[in-house]
Amino acid sequence: MISINSLTVAFGGFTLLDNINFHISENDKIGLVGKNGAGKSTLLKLICGEQTPTSGKVEVPGGMTIGYLPQIMQHHRGRTVLEEALTAFSKLFEMEARLEAINVELAERTDYESEAYSELIVQMNELNDHLAVLRSDDPNVLAERTLKGLGFKSEELSRPTETFSQGWNMRIELAKILLGSPDILLLDEPTNHLDIESIEWLEGYLKEYRGSLVLISHDRKFLDNVTNRTVEIMLGHIHDYKVPYSQYQVLRAERIAQQRAAYENQQRMIEKTEEFIERFRYKPTKSNQVQSRVKALEKLERIEVDIEDKAAMTVKFPPAPRSGDIVFKATDLVAGYPSTKPGDGPKVVFSNAQIEVKRGEKVALVGRNGEGKTTLMRILMRELDPLKGEARIGYNVNIGYYAQNQEDVLDKQDTVFGTLDRIAVGDIRTKLRDILAAFLFKGEDIDKKVAVLSGGERARLAMAKLMLHPYNLLALDEPTNHMDILSKDILKQALQRYDGTLIIVSHDRDFLEGLVDKVYEFRDGRVKEHLGGIDEFLRSRKIASLSELERKDGSKPGSTGSERKDGSKQAGQPAPKATTEAPAKQKSAPAQQTSAQVQQASAPAPSGHPKFLSKEQRKLKNRVDYLEKSIATLEAAQKEIETHLQAPGPDDDIIELTRKYLENKREIDNQTEEWLELSQQL
Repeated sequence: MISINSLTVAFGGFTLLDNINFHISENDKIGLVGKNGAGKSTLLKLICGEQTPTSGKVEVPGGMTIGYLPQIMQHHRGRTVLEEALTAFSKLFEMEARLEAINVELAERTDYESEAYSELIVQMNELNDHLAVLRSDDPNVLAERTLKGLGFKSEELSRPTETFSQGWNMRIELAKILLGSPDILLLDEPTNHLDIESIEWLEGYLKEYRGSLVLISHDRKFLDNVTNRTVEIMLGHIHDYKVPYSQYQVLRAERIAQQRAAYENQQRMIEKTEEFIERFRYKPTKSNQVQSRVKALEKLERIEVDIEDKAAMTVKFPPAPRSGDIVFKATDLVAGYPSTKPGDGPKVVFSNAQIEVKRGEKVALVGRNGEGKTTLMRILMRELDPLKGEARIGYNVNIGYYAQNQEDVLDKQDTVFGTLDRIAVGDIRTKLRDILAAFLFKGEDIDKKVAVLSGGERARLAMAKLMLHPYNLLALDEPTNHMDILSKDILKQALQRYDGTLIIVSHDRDFLEGLVDKVYEFRDGRVKEHLGGIDEFLRSRKIASLSELERKDGSKPGSTGSERKDGSKQAGQPAPKATTEAPAKQKSAPAQQTSAQVQQASAPAPSGHPKFLSKEQRKLKNRVDYLEKSIATLEAAQKEIETHLQAPGPDDDIIELTRKYLENKREIDNQTEEWLELSQQL
C-alpha cells in the first residue's frame, strides 16, 4: 500500500532519519517504537504529508484516505461534542445536500430532452451510488456510540467542546477519525488521555479494524493486544520485526546477542590471520600462504554490531527550602466551573473536600478522568477559585507546577535553550546547558524550536524548567504521559530522593508504587483520604490495579481479580519465572530469616487498640502493616523464582528473571530495614 523509499530527514547537521526503507501493507498493524525524539512522530507526519523529507519519498496510492491523530492538536470551539463529532460526515452531508438540490431542480425543470437535464440525471445516479457505499447506520447513532465508547456520558454530548479539558477534546478528535473509516490509521499515543474503559474500547475497535494501522504508544499491553508487527527507530535507522511488542523484545535481544557473538568470532579470526601474516610476511616458503590470507582479509565482509541508544536522563531536583508544616489545606472545598450559559448554575466537580498536605509528604491524586484531580491542581495554582469553602497555601511555599497541556504552557516559537534562558536568574544561568544535557538536549538540540519537539521532548523540557528554582512543593499533573519507559524510571528515582513535598496526578501504578505515602481518591463527587502507599490503597479498595479503579461500575475486568477479559495478567502481578541457579542458592536462607524476623516482631504492641492511637501513630502502624504484607508477598515471589531456578524450563528468560530476582532482593532488604526502624517508634 504505502512505500517509504530511501527516506532521510536532517535538521542542520543532525540526521534524524537516515535512508530508511519499509512498506506498509494492507491489514498491517504496526507498533512504531523507539526513545523520545527518535523520529516516530516525524515519520507519521511524513506519511500523511504534513512534513516533507530532506531526500527520498513516501509513495501513497491515489484515493487512499488517511486518518491521523497527532500528539498535539488544535481543538475546535463553538460546537457541541456531538456536533463536532458529526463533522466527520461532512462529505456525506454535502453529497446528501447536493442530491436534494438536484431532486428539487429536476422537479422544477421541463426541458426533459436537453443535455443539461441529462447531466443532472447522471449526477443524481452517481451520487446515489456513492451514498449507497458510504451510508451504513444513521450518522447520529454512529457518533453517539463512538463517543460513549470513548468515555462520554449521554448528557455531555450537548456540552460545548471548550468546556472540556485537552484530554477530552483529544477523544473527540479520535472519534472523528474513527468515524471517517480511513484506509489507514496513524495514531500518535492515543491512550495518553484515556481511562481504562476507553482504552479497552479502543483496543477492541482496533482489533476489528480492517484497514492498516501505524501506532505509537508506550503502553506495552496495548501494543501487544493491537499490533502484529513492530518497527523500531534507533539512531536514525529502523529494524523491522513481524511480531508484536513482547516478541520483538525477545527477538531483538537474540539478534543483538547473535551479532555480538558473530562479531567476536570474526575478530578472533581476523586477529589470528593478521598475526600469521605479520609472522611469516618475510619468509619465502610461506609467501603464497601469506598472500592468500591478505586477499582473504581484503574480501572479507566485516560484521557490524548495531549501535544501541543508551543515552538516559540524569535528574536531581535542587534541595527544597523549608516551608511551613502545613503546605496546603482545603476545608469544606466545593470545586467546579462557573456557568457558561445565563440561568444555568455552576458545574460542581466535587464537594465538601477536606484535604491536608504536610511538609515532606508525597501525595497521589487518583480516580477516573473528569472527577476533579486537575481541577484541584488548578485551585492549588490559583488558576481557579473555589465555588465554596477554603483552600489555603502554607507559609513560605514555592510551587513548581507541571501541567498536562504543555503545548499551551510552552512558547512554540521559542527555542529549547531560550525556554530556560527566558526565566532563569542568577548563577543558574551558567548551568543551563548542563541542565538541558541532563534531559538529553545536547549539541544542536538546544537550538530546536519548541514547535518541532515531540511530546516526550516537550515533557522533558517542561521538567527541566523545574530545575531552575529550588521549589519546596512539586505539583505534577500526569508527568509521565509522553515519557518512554526508561525516562519514567529515572524521574521516579529523582522524585523519591526529592526532599520537598510532592502532589502528583497519575494513572500509572508502577510509577506511584514506592513513591507516595498518602492517596486522595476522587470518586462520585467526593474526595477521600487514604493513609499509606498506593499498594495499601488498592488493597483497601479490594482491587488489583488503578485500571479497575477507573471503571465506571467498579467491576473487575474478568472472572478473577488478577485477569483481564482476554485472560492476560493485570499490572502488578508476580514477574515471570527465572532461570539462574546461583542467586537462588545465595538468597534462600536470608529470605527465610527475614520472614522469621518479621513474624517475631509483628506481635501486637501493648499500646492499646488502634482507635486510641494518634493520627501519626495510626499512619506509622498502617505503614508497618503494609511493609509486613509487602515483604511476605516479595518473599513468596522469591520462592516461586527459586523453584524455577532449580529446574529451569526451555521458555524461561534468564536475563530478565535474574534482574527481577535481584530487584526483589534489594526491595526486601530496603523494606525490612524501614520496617525495623518504624517498629521501634510504635
